[in-house]
Amino acid sequence: NMLEASSNLPWYKGWAVERKEGKADGKTLIDALDAILPPSRPTEKPLRLPLQDVYKIGGIGTVPVGRVETGVIKPGTVVTFAPCNLTTEVKSVEMHHEALEEAVPGDNVGFNVKNVSVKELRRGYVAGDSK
Repeated sequence: NMLEASSNLPWYKGWAVERKEGKADGKTLIDALDAILPPSRPTEKPLRLPLQDVYKIGGIGTVPVGRVETGVIKPGTVVTFAPCNLTTEVKSVEMHHEALEEAVPGDNVGFNVKNVSVKELRRGYVAGDSK
């Protein structure tokens, strides 16, 4: 019942789900995986990025790490950290050691910030648009 319905399980009638986008049903695991709807990625909303950790990397500087919840973050973006009301510019954005032009909701990223000490930021702070 992973890829195709098995005749060894005559009692299994399959699965069904109702949602506002319509009904979905099937008999196999692959049908169920194909029926999963991807979540919406709210890129049009203001930036919201809760920090999971903050690192000091030699030769680079302070690198806050977190997952983008809403909005986009890219090099040159001016961000404000709440609740400390600290504003700074993003120098670079990386995901898995690769530089990104922009990070969208769902991306776990590290970003380098200018003139900010590791001691000024901590886990739980939220980076947002400066406006």
